[in-house]
Amino acid sequence: MFDCFHKQPYGILANTNNIYIHKHMLPIVSSKKIQSPSQKKRSKEEGKAPRVKEIGNKVFFISLGCPRNLVDTEVMIGILLQAGYEASASLEEADYIVINTCGFLEASRKESVDTIKESIKNKKPTAKVVATGCMVQNHSDRIREQCPEIHYLLGSGDVHGILKAVQAEEAGDGVTDARSFLESGEVPRTLSTPKNYAYLKIAEGCRKRCSFCIIPDIKGPLKSKNEAQILKEIKILLDGGVSEIILIAQDLGDFGKDAGFHKSDGLIHILKKIMEEEKRDFWLRLMYLYPDEITDELIQVIKSNPRICQYLDMPIQHVSDPMLKAMRRATSKKQIIETIAKLRRELPDVVIRTSLMVGFPGETEEQFNELVSFVQENPLDNIGIFKYSKEEGSHSATLPNHLPEEIKQKRFEKLAKVQQKVLLKRLKNFVGNSFDVVVEGYHPETKLLMRGRHAGQAPEVDGEVLINDGRKVSAFGKRYRVEITDVAGYDLVGRVV
Repeated sequence: MFDCFHKQPYGILANTNNIYIHKHMLPIVSSKKIQSPSQKKRSKEEGKAPRVKEIGNKVFFISLGCPRNLVDTEVMIGILLQAGYEASASLEEADYIVINTCGFLEASRKESVDTIKESIKNKKPTAKVVATGCMVQNHSDRIREQCPEIHYLLGSGDVHGILKAVQAEEAGDGVTDARSFLESGEVPRTLSTPKNYAYLKIAEGCRKRCSFCIIPDIKGPLKSKNEAQILKEIKILLDGGVSEIILIAQDLGDFGKDAGFHKSDGLIHILKKIMEEEKRDFWLRLMYLYPDEITDELIQVIKSNPRICQYLDMPIQHVSDPMLKAMRRATSKKQIIETIAKLRRELPDVVIRTSLMVGFPGETEEQFNELVSFVQENPLDNIGIFKYSKEEGSHSATLPNHLPEEIKQKRFEKLAKVQQKVLLKRLKNFVGNSFDVVVEGYHPETKLLMRGRHAGQAPEVDGEVLINDGRKVSAFGKRYRVEITDVAGYDLVGRVV
């Protein structure tokens, strides 16, 4: 289950994460175009002959859903900018509005439709709206029905078709059987994240069949990016000034299994290759790694390479064995607890993030309380909590004993309160210690504070370090030693030393 949702307008330059209990705005301080040397040469040669008119070529992007969607959005931005289009400062001024939709849950589909409707309402009369992404792939009829003014629909695997979509004279669609997109060769990409970090998608699709999830139907089977392409993209990102690369996939542990690797051997192989090929100082972060894929060898690879952040986003979903079985998960409660204990033993500074689900069909009060006790007895650093969503096409939708919404909400709120107490206690352990923190900018509410992250905090989904004494900060996007002095909600407070 993929557990990160955000809406990111390219032009407004802001992210919102609205699914987690910890909700915050993350302004994008810059965006940059990532190109290989041959692309730079070609762009220079083409600079004298723009392919589009100077008038009516402003584009505004909104990216919904997970970071994998964001990478696709960044590629589409790159394709259009390379073709001579310009990024619009606002939706109202844009000639083309491109919305990369999410279709994972009904809530995300509703958000996608609402966003399209809002864009149509606020655009100038001559502007065209293009919808692409997961919801278009599986629910294009619903979009056409509810948003008849839409100009063009583009499938989630048809990223390369964005130029055709915006140039189309008549309304149409470019939805093909391609359900997911992976960069290959020389693909232009314009980063919309802050200048210090970027996501690198190393696989698409999913080979698992969790009973509550429709990702395999949306994104198709597992498809891993080849080693040479990954290493090339790593180099391009580092050459462009990125100092933190976040590896993403539906499940990083499945990387390479479509090429014959077993367990997490493919991930281990590519991590070793990255460490061997690149000697520069940067953070490499692993997101979305299932507990059954965390092997002793993988832990040792992380342990032996200080540039790999001791941070794991490890979706658990539940700990009651009957629930895990009904969810078609590959681990038991005992295995989950043993994995956490092993991680804490081998990587004392490891930060563990997870996602938990309440209200799955048939979940009893006893099973829910078992989950609550687990959170209290096995404290984790960050938890994304979800209420079960009945998704058409999933196996769990056919199960008996679906719970009323009020029970799901009550359990959601109770588990959230328990986790807040656990997290506050864990955060207090940071006080008095010093960490390397990448300082990313001023606090959105006041320039008296700066904000940053240590290696145990992922962007957009975790807390931050609020810096109340940043006199020694000379540039944003750089790392500084920060002493933690206090805790403020989900965030740490510190001063640069």
